[in-house]
Amino acid sequence: MAFRFVFSPAPGLAAAITLGISDVLAKIIIGSGCDVLTMLSFRSVVGLAFITLWLYVGPKPPTDARMRWISLGVGVLFAALIYCLFKAIEANDVPTAVLTYFAYPLLTGLAASATGLERLRWQGAVCALAAFFGLAIMIGAHPAGLVLAGVAYALGAACCRTGVLIVTRAFLAGADARLTTWYSVVAQLAIFVALSLATQTWNPPQTDGGWASLVAMSLATTAGILFIFVSTIRIGPFRTALIMNLEPLTAMVLSALALGEVITPLQAAGSGIMLAALVAFQIWR
Repeated sequence: MAFRFVFSPAPGLAAAITLGISDVLAKIIIGSGCDVLTMLSFRSVVGLAFITLWLYVGPKPPTDARMRWISLGVGVLFAALIYCLFKAIEANDVPTAVLTYFAYPLLTGLAASATGLERLRWQGAVCALAAFFGLAIMIGAHPAGLVLAGVAYALGAACCRTGVLIVTRAFLAGADARLTTWYSVVAQLAIFVALSLATQTWNPPQTDGGWASLVAMSLATTAGILFIFVSTIRIGPFRTALIMNLEPLTAMVLSALALGEVITPLQAAGSGIMLAALVAFQIWR
C-alpha cells in the first residue's frame, strides 16, 4: 500500500518531464534548419506507429461511429494546438511560449463555467485573475521584447487545448483513451502530411544533432501521451492536471541549461505568481 502511494504520481511526473523536454528539443530542431510542418509530419508518423503497437498488444477496445468522428474532430483541434505551440516556440524563447500556452487551465475552467459543465466559485475567479496578472508581468518584463505573433500563437494553442478538453469531457467520457488517441493522431497525420505535400514543404534537420533531437522529440511527445493515460487511470484527471504544471518548470530549467534562455528576476516573479495561481485555481475552482 505504501509502495503504491509513493509511486502513484510517477507517471504524471514522467509526462510533465518528457513534454517539457520535447518543448526544448523543438527549439533545437528548429535551429537545425527544420521547419515546424516537417517536424510535426515526422512526429505524427512516429506517434501513430507507437500507438498502433500499443493498441495491438493490449486488449481490443470497443468502438462506434460517434466516438470515431468526435475523436477525429479532436485530432483536428490537436493538430492546430501543436502547430501553434511550436510556432510560438519558433518565434520566442521556450519559457515564454510554454508559460503563455499554460493559460489553458484557466480558459478551460472559464469555458466549462460558461457552458454549464461546472460552476466557477469566486475563489477560482480570483485565482484566474492572479494567474493572468502573473502572465502579464512575465510577458511585459521580457528584456529583448517579444514577437507578438509568437504570443498570439501560444494563446491560440491554449484556446485549442481548451477546446480539446471541453469536447473530450463532454463527449468522450468513458471512452478508451488509447483508441481516441489513435483516431486523433490519424487526423493529425493526415493534416500535416497533406499540408506538406500541398506546399511542397520538406525541410529536415541539417545536422546530426537536429536529427537526433527530432527522433527524441517524437518519442518524448508520444511517451508523454502514454504517461498521461497511465496517470489518469492511477490518480485521476484532476491530480494529473496539477502535476502537469511541472511541464513549464521543466522547460524553463532545461532551456536555461541547453539553450541559454535565462529569464530575468521580474519574469521569474511573474512566472511564480502564474504557476501558484494555476495550482490554486485547479484546487479551488
